[in-house]
Amino acid sequence: MSHVPLLPLPRRAARFAPVLPLVAVVALLGLPVAGDGAQPADAVSALVVGYCVILLLRERRRPLSPRAAVVLGLPVAGLAVAAMGAASAAAGLGGMARYLQAFVLVPAAVLVLLRGRADFRLLAWSFVGLALWQGAVGVHQYVTGTGASYQGETVRAVGTFGAQDVMGMATAVALGVVCATGLALGRTPSWQRTAAAGCAVVLLVPLAVSFSRGAWIATALTCAVQLALAGLRRALKAGAAVVAAGVVLVGGFGVGTAMLQERIDSITQVADAPDQSVVDRYTLWASAVGMWREQPLTGVGLKNFPEYRDGHATLALSSGSDIEGAGETYHKQALLSPHSMYLLVLSEQGLLGFCALVGSWLALLVCAVRALGRARRDGAGLDCALIACGLLLWQLVDYVYGDIGGPSTVLTGVALGLTAWWGLTERAFTDATRRDTLPGRVEEAVAR
Repeated sequence: MSHVPLLPLPRRAARFAPVLPLVAVVALLGLPVAGDGAQPADAVSALVVGYCVILLLRERRRPLSPRAAVVLGLPVAGLAVAAMGAASAAAGLGGMARYLQAFVLVPAAVLVLLRGRADFRLLAWSFVGLALWQGAVGVHQYVTGTGASYQGETVRAVGTFGAQDVMGMATAVALGVVCATGLALGRTPSWQRTAAAGCAVVLLVPLAVSFSRGAWIATALTCAVQLALAGLRRALKAGAAVVAAGVVLVGGFGVGTAMLQERIDSITQVADAPDQSVVDRYTLWASAVGMWREQPLTGVGLKNFPEYRDGHATLALSSGSDIEGAGETYHKQALLSPHSMYLLVLSEQGLLGFCALVGSWLALLVCAVRALGRARRDGAGLDCALIACGLLLWQLVDYVYGDIGGPSTVLTGVALGLTAWWGLTERAFTDATRRDTLPGRVEEAVAR
């Protein structure tokens, strides 16, 4: 009886060595945030970028293709101008470093370290693993009443990110759902697709009890697009599975409290009877637009939104959001951003920075969609294509309601790196193509 020769375990593990530093960055986001807000993943991401620089110098190879360098480097010009307009040099450098980390350096590190679709899938599974862990912590917080405060009750699931970053867990879980959906819709082995589909369904529970309307909308839209791109038959099957899971969760386990229903209903009531959080958001949006009108080309400068906010806000703006629960004593947290990435960039960086940053994202999306069409024609890498397009689409939608900041920011950088790798490199269709097929695995095993 013939059989496929298998690689020894150490050698198979060694194949993934280059991508393990990126997996470590994602895994470290599962640790609790320190009291001063420090996150080990940020420090490790800086080490990974430094490692890539050393690696490139040692191997004497070009770090990025010209197209990748242009697309990822677009935001730098706008950031440099906006940093010069900051209130202080420290604020300007700090803000610029954060933007560069999320939108330039970490994505570039992903491009350098990923070698093929096997590495891509491993990193995507690490997103799912992080989401499962954060989701488990969040559901425990909801069930035991130890989460962040929401409508006077400490039931909001925030995972290990704490009440200071209520969007952290929602972001991690939502990106995990997007990755799991892409893996489930691919052409990988059936056991892997089944496991991914199960993870996607399970993660809907912690996503629901995060009470994050922006994450709900972005996830629903992104998964719908992924299903449509995967084909009508798969879309119908997956839709039926989600409906069945919803019936079981809501009817069988009671996941659907009055509080959750009220939050869902509030999505359609933003104009009729908005709550204070919606009023604050509209007021902050108007304030950001006012800043941009004063400085339309270059904006008011990096990290300057808080200083200019009150000069453009109306009396409807509250003094801050209430923070309590998940280890935090009650206090007010100042509203230091407009809670919209597009308006934050427009107000602080003006049209110059806005066009550069958003133009970079749109160029990435175009490249990723073009590569998706190639994957559908070649019949290989469809799961990677759906994940890459889904991660960027989720971010683009979520940025309407949220912005950069918090420990989960580094996760955004890794996600953009996956999109960039798929859309901007040829390795997705060259060295990895043979390795993803049975003959390719046999050939590699024999060669070793």
